[in-house]
Amino acid sequence: MLMQPTLEKLTDMRLSGLRTALEEQLGNVQFADLSFEERFTLLVDQEWTRRQNTRLERRLTQAGFRQRAVIEDLDFAPSRSLDRRQILQLATGEWVVQHLNAIVTGATGVGKTYLICALGRSICKAGFSVRYERLSHLLHQITASHADESWSRMLHRLSRVDLLILDDWLRDPITASQARDLVELLDDRYNRRSTIVATQVPVSDWHGRLTDPDLADAILDRLSHNAHRIHLKGESQRKTRSPLANPSTSGS
Repeated sequence: MLMQPTLEKLTDMRLSGLRTALEEQLGNVQFADLSFEERFTLLVDQEWTRRQNTRLERRLTQAGFRQRAVIEDLDFAPSRSLDRRQILQLATGEWVVQHLNAIVTGATGVGKTYLICALGRSICKAGFSVRYERLSHLLHQITASHADESWSRMLHRLSRVDLLILDDWLRDPITASQARDLVELLDDRYNRRSTIVATQVPVSDWHGRLTDPDLADAILDRLSHNAHRIHLKGESQRKTRSPLANPSTSGS
């Protein structure tokens, strides 16, 4: 039986995983000992795996993570005050199903960005859509969207993301207009989607970075009351991972 036309049809139907698996079976006599049902199951499994991997890669690309971070590489040294059980529970994504938030605080350089990117990657693997943004960059995008009248479309897209990650939260004071945009965004997401913010600014100091106390209350209300809290401690990760931190490992 000529298989080439069948292989070409599989390619035309974009069933490349199934084609690869079929070619593997045709080239390996050991598969002849399997029943039709067993061989067919292997074909379907490989196509399903290929599609799952493709969807994951698409979600990771769309997320735009700043770092290629994974939970397995997190440093759980006691000095960092990072609760392993809490992080592993968050990595499952159950809190995203419940539409809860997370607030990650800590001094500059302690690894907040790495942690939120690692969590975001795990959430992608769990099948959710994720988007990473630095707050300053997002606010510039929002300002531009007001200028070209695309803010409503942008708001709709941001509101639908399962997990929105906002890094460098309130690092710089923001205007009342920017605060109103954030309230609108967070209001659309409240109890519908999840948000992570990472910041060096303690929650108790957020009011000082927001010029309007009513808007500050609105933002706090939508972010903090249903949020997991993580506070990182320890030395700057940039310092400890620098080649200059251990001169004996560098060339002489």
